Amino acid sequence: MGAGRTLFPPELVVQVKSLACQLPSELGVPLSRFSQRELQRYLVERGLVATISHRTIWRWLSEDALRPWNRRSWVFPRDPEFAAKAGRVLDLYAGEWEGKPLGPREFVVSADEKTQLQIRRRIHPVEPPGPGRAMRVEHEYKRLGTCAYLAAWDVHEACLFGRIVDAARIDTFDPFVAEVMATEPYRSAERVFWVVDNGTIHRGQRSIDRLEGRWPNLRLIHLPVHASWLNQIEIYFSILTRKALTPDHFGSHHELEGRVLGFQTHYQQVAQPFEWKFTRADLLRVLVHLNDTELPTAVAA
Repeated sequence: MGAGRTLFPPELVVQVKSLACQLPSELGVPLSRFSQRELQRYLVERGLVATISHRTIWRWLSEDALRPWNRRSWVFPRDPEFAAKAGRVLDLYAGEWEGKPLGPREFVVSADEKTQLQIRRRIHPVEPPGPGRAMRVEHEYKRLGTCAYLAAWDVHEACLFGRIVDAARIDTFDPFVAEVMATEPYRSAERVFWVVDNGTIHRGQRSIDRLEGRWPNLRLIHLPVHASWLNQIEIYFSILTRKALTPDHFGSHHELEGRVLGFQTHYQQVAQPFEWKFTRADLLRVLVHLNDTELPTAVAA
């Protein structure tokens, strides 16, 4: 033990960790979340210790990877069929459907739309970085409208499709599906599973009837509500945003379209299937943790 270090009883360490796992408001503290120093102040004010270093608190919390000052946004799964719907999508990612391996002429396509792409022209052009200086991006900009990006990703073949449209509507989405389905190997495939969320243009039974009626080898597979995080195309959207759309500075609709589709071509040259590791077993653990109840047997099937 180093000289001058105070010894605290193990019971206090446990109590501090317990406090870190509570919302401050539940303890009568007018905070949304604790910081190290706020926990330090709380312990002293409540008479639990006479004095304590915030570094000591940090060391205790780090032992159990507790960081009450961090937060993460999420949406609680409320779809009563969440387990079954999510499970079949995870099966498709794993190369299975209804307990059988996918055949060589069966494909899985993850599709969605990136809506409300802002066409912004900075008042002053973006300046490139220089020695000892970061890229400079003008805060003010002029709005030149919006557009949408429709994209589809072949989960196993790492093949990417996309187009820029004025807005995501049925009359822009269906021609995009037609473009993909007219391309080999999808045109002559036995089945092409399209994984989509519950957006307006591909929601519910009507969208199934519309699309499967037009392409007999297409199977439209809906994710549960609030489960876009299970849609692999969202991974590509995050890459696109980070590498090609941030910062944004476009003088016209045409310029933004060129950047998005240019990056699509650029990415396709190096694209490989995403290393998807989230399985039905992982889904089961997540839902048990959230609900703390026995889940439908469809999850573990």
